[in-house]
Amino acid sequence: MPLITSVSGIRGVFGDGLDADVIVRYAGAFGRWVRRRGGRTVVIGRDGRTTGEACARLVAGALQAAGVDVVDAGLAATPTVAVGVIEAGAGGGVVLSASHNPAQWNALKLLDQNGEFLDADEMDRVYEFAGAGGLTEAHDAVGTYTAADFLPAHIARILRLPEIDPAAIADRRFRVVLDAVNSVGAVALPPLLHALGVADIDVINEEVTGLFAHNPEPLEQNLSELIRRVGDAGADLGLGVDPDADRLALVEDGGVYCGEEATQVLAADFWLSKRPGPVATNLSSSRAMDDVAARHGQVCHRAPVGEIHVVQAMRRAGAVIGGEGNGGVILPDVHYGRDALVGAALVLQHMAESGRPLSEMRADLPAYHMAKHRLELDEGVDAGALLAGLSAAHAGGRVSTIDGVRVDLDEGWAHVRRSNTEPIVRIYTEAATAEAAEALARRFELELMSFAPGA
Repeated sequence: MPLITSVSGIRGVFGDGLDADVIVRYAGAFGRWVRRRGGRTVVIGRDGRTTGEACARLVAGALQAAGVDVVDAGLAATPTVAVGVIEAGAGGGVVLSASHNPAQWNALKLLDQNGEFLDADEMDRVYEFAGAGGLTEAHDAVGTYTAADFLPAHIARILRLPEIDPAAIADRRFRVVLDAVNSVGAVALPPLLHALGVADIDVINEEVTGLFAHNPEPLEQNLSELIRRVGDAGADLGLGVDPDADRLALVEDGGVYCGEEATQVLAADFWLSKRPGPVATNLSSSRAMDDVAARHGQVCHRAPVGEIHVVQAMRRAGAVIGGEGNGGVILPDVHYGRDALVGAALVLQHMAESGRPLSEMRADLPAYHMAKHRLELDEGVDAGALLAGLSAAHAGGRVSTIDGVRVDLDEGWAHVRRSNTEPIVRIYTEAATAEAAEALARRFELELMSFAPGA
């Protein structure tokens, strides 16, 4: 399996591309990048994968050999590591997590001194260092190693938000079910929910084994147990996270999948009622974000897919909240990164203040339906040429090519792009009905493949 190096980090199958020497080389290169920028300390953390501890030890050793002091956050959500970088005044961070990828995958996701992912130019510099070698310092310049728990600081940042009122949440006596997918969601979310005043917390797939009980991407087809448990228990809310707990999917009362797309929309609807300002999201996210922003008299800015791209758009626009339609909520008042803990807090506060069940709140949101397809291309097929053909076929229409090809139509939109994290092409569409969205996805899949040799 080829190693995937992109703006999303260094990602691969452990033992089949992501090997020990590869991990050491890239970790050492990141240490060199940090040192060249005047940094000395790096915070590391990992999700619950079976390979996480081994990878973390390799990364820590390589960073120390490069002259970097390591602060190990251990089992920690990606947003907790980001907060740790800020709290420690570190020069960067390394998260050992392949996010939603299956258990055999792992990755090095790299953060700068602000706890934000490196952009493409910065990643290229790291890759240059990895190719140049010479990443080991002299014996008397080796870095130190310490451990720290940054979850209390992460939760404290959320609780310090004036808009979050644990007493109001406690008054509602909420019953919440969490699917922690056998990873760090089980470490991070229950303490937050307790601190917010949630009365009854039921955690499924709680044991942190890294042997995921189901496909770890928090999509409806993977959350059947959570959906059933919410319905059977008469719970108010279900929370589904990915292995590193930066994405959050919601299940509403009655055991109905509310979805990933609804997470940032509900969070933005609440936050804009308190803090008016622009919002930002990516090109693959629902038009509901535009509609909710307009409802509050604000503008929604669009960015390429990828957390750092949305963060950069947020900074340029002065956005008060943003995120991605995959369940990622970004709240600058806590930190510039996708954060399932922030998403859960905002949704619970929204529910507490509305006095209504989530099903009624969601019914007030703009109603769209999305289809999300993935297309694995035969070896030798040039995805770039296919996308170029698709763009040319829609020339003269409402087309964006800043990230693959997005085509806006009166009946909906389609976004076709190469994945940053897997060797596939993604086809996302949205329309007024589920059937129309599926038809649009099939149409664009066929259009794309018509440009393949021999199609």
